[in-house]
Amino acid sequence: MKEENKEKFMKEALKEAKKAFDENEVPVGAVIVKGGKIIAKAHNQKETKKDTTYHAEIRAIQKASKKLQAWRLQDCEMYVTLEPCSMCAGAIIQARLKKVYIGTMDYKTGACGSVLNLLEDYPFNHQVEIEKGIMQKECEEILQNFFKMLRKKKA
Repeated sequence: MKEENKEKFMKEALKEAKKAFDENEVPVGAVIVKGGKIIAKAHNQKETKKDTTYHAEIRAIQKASKKLQAWRLQDCEMYVTLEPCSMCAGAIIQARLKKVYIGTMDYKTGACGSVLNLLEDYPFNHQVEIEKGIMQKECEEILQNFFKMLRKKKA
């Protein structure tokens, strides 16, 4: 895929992350693309919904499945600002996503290459391609700014 298209879709994921930031949620955004068109967007809402499963990736998969009327998202790709956790990586495998583009890595809970790599290192029935570092600086900045803000509130 062309570099400018990758950035275009990651910018949309960053817009979703900004929504999360504005809702005092960890600013993670996800976008699902099929045939060069966005079919689903979502952001973290764990705190707002009081639900552990309201991660951006899970919500985007749910929205894409509803739109396509299918649980298999085989010809779809996900753009996500932060490396998915093990729950989200499992959902990505189950949804049969083709590829995941990751903005920045999560060295505490990431399951797509930092702590472990569920998408590529295990012989599951479906393998998902990964591309890392799409707009990494911008994806890191929104997270850093969010946690700085949290620390200031606590001080």
